Amino acid sequence: MTRVFGSILGAVLALGVAVDGYALYQRRRVQQEFKHQVELARAESERILTQVILPSAKKMPSGENFARALEQFGLTPSEVNDATAAAQHAYNLRQLQAGHFITVGRSVEGELRQIDYKIDAERTLHIVPQAEGFSAEVREIPTRTEVSVITGQLDDSLFNAVEDAGESPEVAMRLAQIFGYDLDFYTDPRKGDTFRVVIEKRKYVDGTTAAYGRILAAQYVNGSKKYEALLFHDPEGRPAYYTADGKSLQKAFLRSPLKFGAPVTSHFSRSRFHPILKRYRPHLGTDYGAPIGTPVQTIGSGRVVFAGRKGGDGNMVHIVHTNGYETYYLHLSRIFVRVGERVEIGKTIGLVGMTGLATGPHLDFRIAQKGQFKNFETLGLPPSEPVGKKNWAEFSTVREQWLPMLEQPQQIQAHAVSDSGVAGR
Repeated sequence: MTRVFGSILGAVLALGVAVDGYALYQRRRVQQEFKHQVELARAESERILTQVILPSAKKMPSGENFARALEQFGLTPSEVNDATAAAQHAYNLRQLQAGHFITVGRSVEGELRQIDYKIDAERTLHIVPQAEGFSAEVREIPTRTEVSVITGQLDDSLFNAVEDAGESPEVAMRLAQIFGYDLDFYTDPRKGDTFRVVIEKRKYVDGTTAAYGRILAAQYVNGSKKYEALLFHDPEGRPAYYTADGKSLQKAFLRSPLKFGAPVTSHFSRSRFHPILKRYRPHLGTDYGAPIGTPVQTIGSGRVVFAGRKGGDGNMVHIVHTNGYETYYLHLSRIFVRVGERVEIGKTIGLVGMTGLATGPHLDFRIAQKGQFKNFETLGLPPSEPVGKKNWAEFSTVREQWLPMLEQPQQIQAHAVSDSGVAGR
C-alpha cells in the first residue's frame, strides 16, 4: 500500500513539474513574441520616418523659372538656391516647359527628401538633398511596352470617340493619317461608325500610359464600308500601311488639306456668284470653312514654287508635285514654308485665314493637272504599289499575327523591359 501511494505521489509531483515547465515555456514564448513585435514596430516606425515619401505635385507654371516654382512648394531660400544650382549642372533649366509636373517629396515629419521634374515620357530630373547641398541627375523612367487593342464608336467626332475610349487625341490624329487617303474626316464620319486599333503602348510601372508606339493594325467602319490597315514596309523598307489583300493605302495625295472639323462651304464650279465681286465667275477650288489658325497640310510631297501675298488670293502657297500635279492653298493667315523648299505629304504649310478677297475665315484649296484645274472632291487618286511577290510570305505572317485582333479586341502581348528601363522590341 505504501509503495502504491508513493508511486501515485511521484506521478503527481512529476505532473506538477511538467505543468510548471510548460507554463514557464509559454510565458517565455509570449515574452519573446512581445519583444519581437516591439522590434518590428520600432523597425517599421524607423522605416516610415526614413523611407516613406509623401509627394506633392504641381504643373510648371507658365512664365516662371525653376527657382520660383520651388518656392511655391514652401522650400527655404537656401534649399531653392542649392537645388536650382545642382539641377542646372544636370539639365539646362532654360528647356523647362510649362505644364510639365514638378513633384516635391517630403518625409512624414515634413523633411525635404527629393525633387522631381518630368522632362518627358522617358526622363525625369531627380534632385536629392545631401549632407551639404544637393545632387541632381537625369534618370530614365522605367516603362514596359504592351500591345493593346483600342475600340470605340462615334457619336459625333473621331476625336471625342477616342477620348471616350480613355485614350489621347494623338490616336485620332494618327488614325486620320492612316485612312486619310480614302476618308475625309471632315465629311465622311457618321454617327455609329466604329474603329479598332492594335497599338503599342509604353506604360509606367503604375500602369498609366507613358506614350504610344506603332499602330500595328487598324480598322474603321464607315457606314457599311470597312477599311483596314496593316503595318508593313514598302519596297525601300520604309514603314507603310496596306489592306489585308496587300494593296497600298498610301496614294499620291491625301483626301483633305485639313485634318478635322471643316465642312465644305463652296464646291468646284465653272460659274459661281462671287460674294464680294457680285458677279459670276469660275470657282476652280474647294472652300473649307474653318477658324483662323486651323493648320493647313500639303496633300502631297512636292516643291514650293510660291509662298507669299498674291492679290485677291491673299497669302498663298503653290506646290508642284509629280505627274504634272500642282496644288494651291489660298487666304492663309500665316505661311510656314519658303520658295524652293521640299515638303513631305502631310506637312503643315500654314494656317487658315481670311486674307485677300474673303468674306470669312476659310481655306480655298485648288488642284491642277497639266495646267487644268480639277474638282478635288471627285478626283480619283492613284495608289502606290501593292506588296510584291517576294515580300508576300513575310506580309502573310504579319497579317496572321495582327488581323485577328481587329475582330477580338483584347490585350495580347507585353514586351520585356530592358535593364535601362526602356521597353524592348
